[in-house]
Amino acid sequence: MADTASAGDDGRGFDLPDFCAARPVLAIVLIAVLLGLVLTLARQTEYGVFWADLARTSMYLLWNGLLCAAVLCRARSWLAHRSLRVASAVALALLVGTVVCVAEIVYWFGVFWSERLGMLGGVFPQAHWSFVLPGSLIAAIVGALALRYFYVASQWRRSVELEARSRVMALQARIRPHFLFNSMNTIASLTRSDPARAEEAIEDLCDLFRASLSEARGWITLREEIDIAQTYQRIEQLRLGRRLQVDWRLDRLPLRALVPGLLLQPLLENAIGHGIEPLPEGGIVEIIGSIGSDERLAIDVTNPKADGARSARAGHGMALDNIRERLALAYPGRSSVTVTDGPSQYRVRLEFPAVLAENATAAA
Repeated sequence: MADTASAGDDGRGFDLPDFCAARPVLAIVLIAVLLGLVLTLARQTEYGVFWADLARTSMYLLWNGLLCAAVLCRARSWLAHRSLRVASAVALALLVGTVVCVAEIVYWFGVFWSERLGMLGGVFPQAHWSFVLPGSLIAAIVGALALRYFYVASQWRRSVELEARSRVMALQARIRPHFLFNSMNTIASLTRSDPARAEEAIEDLCDLFRASLSEARGWITLREEIDIAQTYQRIEQLRLGRRLQVDWRLDRLPLRALVPGLLLQPLLENAIGHGIEPLPEGGIVEIIGSIGSDERLAIDVTNPKADGARSARAGHGMALDNIRERLALAYPGRSSVTVTDGPSQYRVRLEFPAVLAENATAAA
C-alpha cells in the first residue's frame, strides 16, 4: 500500500496515542470499568448477583481493552506511515478482530471447562453467536468512536501547534527590524573606533539570526538556548555598556535537557527593554535556575523597574503568551509561566519537567 495519503486525506499519517505509555493504558482501564458498569446496569440483574455480574463483565472488558492496546501499540509505527483511510480501517479491523478472538477463546474455554471438568454454567457464555456477535458490534461501534475522537484530538492539537508557530513567526517579525536597526547602528559606530569588536558583533548578530531562523529543529538543548540568549546579551552590551549587567545562575540545571527553542532570549529581551533601558543608571537582570523535588526545572528571570513605571509595553504580553502556549504544547499539563509584577521588580518564572536528550523522541 502507498505510504502517502490518498485523495481526500490531509496528507498526514494516522496519529494514534502511544498505547505503550502509562496514561493511555490507565484511560483504557477506566473506560473498561465504566463500560462494564453500564452493561451490567442495562441487564437489570438482581441485587444478589449484581456484583458478581459486574466483576465478570469488567474483567472480560478489561482483558479486551488491554489486548487491544497491546495490538495498537505494536501496530502504531506501521499505521503512522499509512494514509488516514487505510490506517483507520486497519486499526478498526484490528480492534474488532482482537475482540472476536478473545470472545472465541472465552467461549470455547467455557465449553471445555463445563463438559470436561463439570463446571457449573453461568460463569461462561452458553450460546456461541449470541455472545460473539454482540461483542463484535460493540467493539466496532466503540472502536469507531474512539478512532474518531483520536483523529479530532490530533487535528485540534495540530491546529494549536500551527497557531503557536505562526505566533513565533509574528513575534520574530516584530522583533527583527527593531533589534536589527539598533544593532546595525551600534556596529556602524564601532567600525572606526574598534573594528575588531565590530567584526565580533557582526558574527554574533549572524549567529543570533541563524538560531532564530532554525525553527525546524523545534527542540534544542538548554545549553544551546543559553548560548543564544548570551549572544543576544553581548550585542545589547555594546549598546548599553555598563548599564546592563546579567547575573547567570543556571549551574544547577542539566544543560542537556531539551527545551522548545527561543524561551530565554525573548524573556531577556523583555527584561532589558522594559527594565534596564528606562533606568538611567541601568540595573541587573537575574536569571536563576533550580530543580524541584519532583525533577521539575524552574527558571526565574528578574529585572528592576522604575518606580511607578509600567512593566509592559506593546508586545510584551505577546512574547509571554507565546512562551506559555509553546510550553503547554511541549509539556501538556506539566508546565507553568508565572508573572510577579512588584513595585520595584518584574519576575517571570518558567517551570517544566526535565526532558533529557535521550528522551527527545518521546517528548516530541
